[in-house]
Amino acid sequence: MANRASGAAALMLLLLVLASTSSAQLSTGFYSSSCPGVYTAVKSVVKAAIAKEKRMGASIVRLFFHDCFVQGCDASLLLDDTASFQGEKMATPNNGSVRGFEVIDAIKSAVEKVCPGVVSCADILAIAARDSVVTLGGPNWNVKVGRRDSTTASFSGANNNIPPPTSGLGNLTSLFAAQGLSQKDMVALSGAHTIGLSRCTNFRAHIYNETNIDGAFARTRQSGCPSTSGTGDNNLAPLDLQTPTVFENNYYKNLISKKGLLHSDQELFNGGATDAQVQSYVSSQSTFFADFVTGMINMGDITPLTGSNGEIRKNCRRIN
Repeated sequence: MANRASGAAALMLLLLVLASTSSAQLSTGFYSSSCPGVYTAVKSVVKAAIAKEKRMGASIVRLFFHDCFVQGCDASLLLDDTASFQGEKMATPNNGSVRGFEVIDAIKSAVEKVCPGVVSCADILAIAARDSVVTLGGPNWNVKVGRRDSTTASFSGANNNIPPPTSGLGNLTSLFAAQGLSQKDMVALSGAHTIGLSRCTNFRAHIYNETNIDGAFARTRQSGCPSTSGTGDNNLAPLDLQTPTVFENNYYKNLISKKGLLHSDQELFNGGATDAQVQSYVSSQSTFFADFVTGMINMGDITPLTGSNGEIRKNCRRIN
């Protein structure tokens, strides 16, 4: 009996060790021996791309977000469609909207020159998102790495998991919760909208049909976004009215002034449960930065492929 009990205890200990090992497979030092030059290679391409077009920083952060919300952070979004493979690029939240794939290709090429066959596209995307935020004036953090790339994608997951700009607070909260992210993470990560642009089709209903919006702001946005669907759908407007190429807390200041561009933006400050958190970020940019970093790390932890799962793609656009 004692032997059986001690054997069961040993088995439990082994399972606990294995569980902790699997959850700890992402680490900030994963490439310290195998590819220490990865960070310099990624940063140089990201900085050059943003110098060429400031909007690209926001686009790369968005790529990371849209990747992680579908099958976890596995670079599934980067896969091109083929005659026999349906990827995620043509799903509604991505089609004609996500961009920056050529920058990821350039980063992959630069990294392959330093250490071929070592660094995954999923990790490249995570590092590039961090470097984009830093380059535009935002906080820095140590990126956990060790992800591998998927050999699959999910068109339906892209359509169903990524919060649309029409989302209410409840839907935003539940879609983030489905990925293991808290409402606090959701509000902090939404602050990525302090950089970048959005298409008229994403904010048309908010500026024409809704009342929780500053009138003068709505009229300004209407001048570049016709009310008729199909007309000017791809016309762009800044998500942050003042500084769409600087990462700071103006996004939240705009929400308090009812100048959120998207319906989903303004929902964060609309008499609901997240109003106080928005106000805390207006009062303290450092609080926003700290919570944003926590949110990005948490998002980067969503169901990564590690160990012998997945692969290290040679080309981020197709499986090996």
